[in-house]
Parts: sequence; structure tokens; C-alpha cells
Amino acid sequence: MPNLDPRIKLRHLSCFVETDRHGGVVPAAEALGLSQPAISKSLAELEDILGVALFDRSRRKLALTEYGALFLRYANAALAALRQGVESVSLASHADAVVRLGALPTVEVEVMPRAVARFALGPLAARLHVESGPSPHLLGLLRTGAIDLVVGRMPAPDVMAGLTFEHLYSEPLVIAVRPDHPLLAAPEPSLRMVEPFPALVPPRGAIIRQTVETVLLAAGIARLPREIETVSNSFGRAYALLGDAVWFISRSVVAADLQSGALAALDVDMSASYGAIGITTRAGADLDLPTTAFIAAVREVVSRR
Repeated sequence: MPNLDPRIKLRHLSCFVETDRHGGVVPAAEALGLSQPAISKSLAELEDILGVALFDRSRRKLALTEYGALFLRYANAALAALRQGVESVSLASHADAVVRLGALPTVEVEVMPRAVARFALGPLAARLHVESGPSPHLLGLLRTGAIDLVVGRMPAPDVMAGLTFEHLYSEPLVIAVRPDHPLLAAPEPSLRMVEPFPALVPPRGAIIRQTVETVLLAAGIARLPREIETVSNSFGRAYALLGDAVWFISRSVVAADLQSGALAALDVDMSASYGAIGITTRAGADLDLPTTAFIAAVREVVSRR
């Protein structure tokens, strides 16, 4: 692709477009706050650079030539794109911006608070609206434009039509229990041992529900007879600490509790539960600068995990 002739300046395009808009050099000069000779000079320079006449000067009122009409389309588009570009990076234009996002339980505890804190320190910090809930709820909001992105586990392939996923990292599920849970003392712990216990599991429709079922089926468990379905991290934590429940949950949700010893993870093989964590957006969505800056904050936080 040939390079744009560096001799073409913004004033050339502005003078050309305004002269056509106002039908003459004199009104164009008034509109731009320039002198008539300055407008005429810019038009002559532009025609010389292009090597064609843009205006038919044989009439009383200036009229575009065929070349001028063709060039006008691109000159208007160029000026419009430049205005949009200036507005997109203008801090004033984002003063009232709101970044609307969805956070799946997987990232609510560890990733999102850090990303929000980092975003708040940046030059494009804006008001935030954070929605939480199961995947179908958040994806529904995303598709209607009520939110602009969802952070968390990758949706199932059959619901990805019209959406784009950016993979950031992968993590497994764990089975979290209270620190003195009887299963922790088992000499050879296995998934089959959780079957008699109350089990906190994601509801049907949640992204990790299918993962939980796949892990259980691999261990020969068709279903858990004492299931308690929930997407609430606070309820899951409280109930696991209250008694002998086992909690199937993404590792990052309970990472701090596992590190402090407030909860413990059963020593069973959960490698089949690894899933992709990342950012889901509408395909082809034109995200504003604050939203793009928030996505950058999420990436930065994940890179430091």
C-alpha cells in the first residue's frame, strides 16, 4: 500500500470540505476563521498534490468535479475518523463513563478486587458497575449490551456464538472442607469417599457444573445424593465450616482460606477439572477506552499471579 503523501495536511482537507459545504471560498473562510487567500492557497496546493482539479471554476458558484466528488467521500471519512479518535482519548469525554462488567464466582475473590484497585489508580479510572451471578445470567446481560464483558471461566462452546473469549490462565477445582473434616484423616482419600457427605455444588447451568459431573462420573459417581446447589461463595464457605459438607469450588475462590488454614482441600486427583479462565466479550464490539483500560488491568493482575 503506497504511503500517504506527507504534503497533504489537515488544513487542506478542512478547507476542501468546508468550501464544498458552504458553496464558496468566502463563506468557508468565515467558517474556519481564515482569510480568503489562505483558503484559495490551500485548495490550489491540494489540487497540485493530487494532480487533478477538485472544483469547476467556470461557473459563478464553485462545483465539484467528478474527481472532487470522489475525493470528498474520503476527506469527510478521514475528518470524521480523526474527530472520533480525538474524542476517544479525551479524558473529558470519559468523565461520565461507566464500565459495566460481569464477574463469575471464579474471579470474584482473587482477580477482580485486585483488577478494580489497579484500574482505580489509572488515568482512565471511571465508575464501575459489577454484576455477579451464574454464567447464563451474565451472558444474557452481555448479549443485550447491559454489560460489556464477563470475566471468569470460559463458557461452553454451544453458547459462544457471537462471543469472543480471551484465555488468561487455567485452574482446577478443589474440594474444600473444614480443617478438622474426617476425610482429611483418611489414609487413602478418593472421590468415592465424598458420596455420603453433604455436597455444595454449582447449580445446573453454571459453567463448572458440567466439570463437576465429569469428575464425579470418572470416579464412578452418577450423582451425589445430598447435593446443595449454590453459586454463593459466602454461603458455601460458611456451610463448609459449619459441618461435614464438601464444597466443589474453583481453587482461586478459596485460595486465601487454603493458605491461612481456614479451609483445607481434600488430597484427591482433580486434574480433570482444569478449565480456562479469561474475558468474554461480544464479537466485534467497539469497546470504549475506560473499558479497554479495565481489561488491561485484569491482564496485568493475572500476569502477576
